[in-house]
Amino acid sequence: MAHLAPRRTRAAHPVSRRTRALALPVGLALVASLGFLPVATATAAPIGAPAAATPRTDGPKLSYVVNTGTGRAAVQQVEKAVKQAGGTVVISYDRIGVIVAHSQNPAFGETIRGVRGVESAGATRTNPIVPQATKDVGAIAQPLTEAQAAAAAAAATADEDPLEPLQWSLPAIKADKAHQKSLGSKKVTVAVIDTGVDDTHPDLAPNFDRAASANCVTGAPDTTAGSWRPAAGESDHGTHVAGTIAAAKNGFGVTGVAPGVKVSGIKVSTPDGYFYTEAVVCGFLWAAEQGVDVTNNSYYTDPWLFACKNDPDQGALVESLTRAVKYAERKGTVHVAAAGNARHDLSSRSIVDRTSPNDSETVTRTIDPRVCPDIPTMLPGVVTVSSTGAKGLKSSFSNYGKGIIDVAAPGGDSTVFQTPEPPAVNGLILSTLPGGRFGYKAGTSMASPHVAGVVALIKSRHPYASPAAVKVLLGLQADAKACGAPYDIDGDGTVDAVCEGTKLYNGFYGAGVVDALDAVRW
Repeated sequence: MAHLAPRRTRAAHPVSRRTRALALPVGLALVASLGFLPVATATAAPIGAPAAATPRTDGPKLSYVVNTGTGRAAVQQVEKAVKQAGGTVVISYDRIGVIVAHSQNPAFGETIRGVRGVESAGATRTNPIVPQATKDVGAIAQPLTEAQAAAAAAAATADEDPLEPLQWSLPAIKADKAHQKSLGSKKVTVAVIDTGVDDTHPDLAPNFDRAASANCVTGAPDTTAGSWRPAAGESDHGTHVAGTIAAAKNGFGVTGVAPGVKVSGIKVSTPDGYFYTEAVVCGFLWAAEQGVDVTNNSYYTDPWLFACKNDPDQGALVESLTRAVKYAERKGTVHVAAAGNARHDLSSRSIVDRTSPNDSETVTRTIDPRVCPDIPTMLPGVVTVSSTGAKGLKSSFSNYGKGIIDVAAPGGDSTVFQTPEPPAVNGLILSTLPGGRFGYKAGTSMASPHVAGVVALIKSRHPYASPAAVKVLLGLQADAKACGAPYDIDGDGTVDAVCEGTKLYNGFYGAGVVDALDAVRW
């Protein structure tokens, strides 16, 4: 998962805020994950009845999601109530019963929750909506040096792209051998729901699917040409993720896990690097309606690292996202998500969250992830991915948890902790960056796209397989990996995390490390 403006440090590793957006920049930023919640109880107030004759408009302008019954008639009735309560409808998704609205009425949330037909409603942020303006969000990737590029090109074989020798993660999941049999099908598209994708990059342009790309930051899709790209100064996270999935095998640069499939960009993060609920809901719905086969989600939904179902606002966010994810899966889309970079055991019953809400003043709270999940990572049906390093061990930063992690994949780690075999020289993941560049990042944000690429290869091999069948194949084809010796990644004599489970399934690696070769030959 990745993201992007630096927030604080833990040990020697800077913590990234957004790309929490689940990627660890250079020194390995620690990031977080996502969560989901249940539905609030509807009341018996009449449809469309305002709580006051003249709603107040002197509060901060906030964005809300309002969850209703499905169908146009049910949604229309609540739209009237939204307007009577001092709100403006941005967009309505009748198919899942979700309305995105803005309001400056301080009592809007409480008022609309009292309307018949409203199942739950909540503010998607704790800070007012501000005009979007480009600014540096930090957490920039470690650049590839000219010397490294030249050395890699000299070591590359005739079957490899010039920088492929530096991509230790490809042989780690047997993608190099898979490419000898199949590069994947052009009929398969993976949507990168992220910070934007630079489709002009020479390694991405051949495989880019513009028709399945959009900007969803406002909660409504914008298909203006190039709207899906990161602006100058915005995060390079989504472009890096896209290259790992589907950088073309074209004699240039790097190679993706599935270099023959299509990749699209669905931009859902603000210039400041926040992934708000309305944008993510839009991203899932857009992907579903465009017939996208796979989505990659290397982020957690702001502003709550863990969203609590028993909170009226947070619970509504979980409900909206749950509906969006389920709808897209019913349409045939497989969702893959990063587990997060905070070293949390997501299966524990108690986690201290000191980072929420991250768009205003944070508070310290102890949560139970069963009640306060990390979203979309812990939403039902989502493939949750932990990260491994160049030695095949769980990455030092990766979240874990028995019953939560489905599979593992390379996401990198400190080169000191897990050093790759030559000719690779860096323990992080090398991929594409905006402007035709290349660079290194690490995080579960980098592990998730490896899995999304393998899922794309499975879909290429089995084009009519349902999402449920694809997920079964993904788990069966994974290479089982036991917990191993007590986990002391920094060698200081202290166990850093406890792995529970068997070789066939455990909290560090789930069903195992994904296998691209089996994906193309089974």
